[in-house]
Amino acid sequence: MTTNLHRRTGAVAVALAAGLGLAGCERIVRNMYDQPKLKPASTSPLWDDGLASRRAPPGAVARSLGEPAANASGRRGEAAVRTLDAADAQQTLPAVVPPAMLARGQERYTIYCAPCHSSLGDGDGPVPRRGFPAPPSYHLVRLRTAPDRHFFDVMTHGYGIMYSYAGRVDASDRWAIVAWIRHLQNDLGAPLAQAAASGATRSAGMMPATPTTGPAAAMQATDAAADRPVRSRP
Repeated sequence: MTTNLHRRTGAVAVALAAGLGLAGCERIVRNMYDQPKLKPASTSPLWDDGLASRRAPPGAVARSLGEPAANASGRRGEAAVRTLDAADAQQTLPAVVPPAMLARGQERYTIYCAPCHSSLGDGDGPVPRRGFPAPPSYHLVRLRTAPDRHFFDVMTHGYGIMYSYAGRVDASDRWAIVAWIRHLQNDLGAPLAQAAASGATRSAGMMPATPTTGPAAAMQATDAAADRPVRSRP
C-alpha cells in the first residue's frame, strides 16, 4: 500500500515538473516573438527622421525581392528583380495586347482602381460618390493622348492625393492595368471576347485624341467641356 502511494506521488511530482517545464519553454518561445524591437513603419528617436526603418544606401542594387527572398534570407527571388527591371525599362504597351494581359488588367483594375475611377474610367466610382475628391476621367483628351508610361508612373509613384500602388500591385500587373485603361478609352469596356477578336490593336504609346466609334466618342465629347467627370448614375 505504501509502495503504491509512493509511486503515485512520484508520478504526480513528475507530471507537475513536466508541466512547469513546458510552461517555461512556452514563455521562452513567446519572448522570442514579443522581444523589444523596432518594427517596420514604427518610430524611433535614434534617427533624425524619426523612423525605425532604414532606407537603402544610395546606389544599392537589389539582388532578390518578394516572398521567396524573405523566406530564404535573400537566397531566392532573383527572378522578381529581373521582372521589375524589365517593367521599369518598358515605355509602351505592345502594339497588340495579348488577351491574357487584358484579362489580368481588367481583374486588377476592378480590385484596385474601380473604387475611385469607376468601372467605366469616368472618375465616378463609389468612393468619390461618398465625398472623396473625384479623379479625372480617363476619357479627357489630355489623358487619352498621355503616353502609356504616364499611367504606369502614376501607379508606381502616386499622384496628387493618390498614393503609390507599387507595394500593392506588381510591375507586370501595373502594365496590365494600363492595357485595360487603354481598352476603356477605346471601347468603353467592351467584352473581352470582342477585344480579343479585334486583336486589341493599338497605336504606339497613346490613344487617338477622339474616339472614332462607340460610346466613348460621346463620353469624351462631354468631358472635353470640363476637366472633370460630369456624369452621374443612380
